[in-house]
Amino acid sequence: MRILGIDPGTGILGFGIIDVSGTKKILVDAGVIRTPVKQEDSDRLETIYDELRQIIAEHKPEVMVVEKLFFARNVTTAMSVSQARGVVLLLGKQMKLKLAEFTPLQIKQSTTGNGRADKKQVQEMVRVMLNLKEIPKPDDCADALAAALTFQA
Repeated sequence: MRILGIDPGTGILGFGIIDVSGTKKILVDAGVIRTPVKQEDSDRLETIYDELRQIIAEHKPEVMVVEKLFFARNVTTAMSVSQARGVVLLLGKQMKLKLAEFTPLQIKQSTTGNGRADKKQVQEMVRVMLNLKEIPKPDDCADALAAALTFQA
């Protein structure tokens, strides 16, 4: 099964694609979609839509896992992330993907066994679970892979 994990954001959206067969988990692709800070929101969302659509078309995942917005200190950031999440969820639906959503706490619990784990612990477990030499960079990419690893068929 091919799973696409998404760490939503408007400035930086992380994505990670893994193949899962039984207990074997293999990294297919991972990275980020970046948009310019000074750009209009509508243009940024269009870039996210277009680039993510291209990634989906190229890699053909069956499942899309999106991190839920659980808590935000900054209302502006929360609104921006919510807009990006909306675009991602719509695209997943249009591309006929099975959709799953998990909170950061659920993702941390799944990858580390501790819902209060810090970023470094999650990143290290992503590295271990995917048998990688290095922790995926940037953080948004590692977070997206952690989301993908959380999905259970």
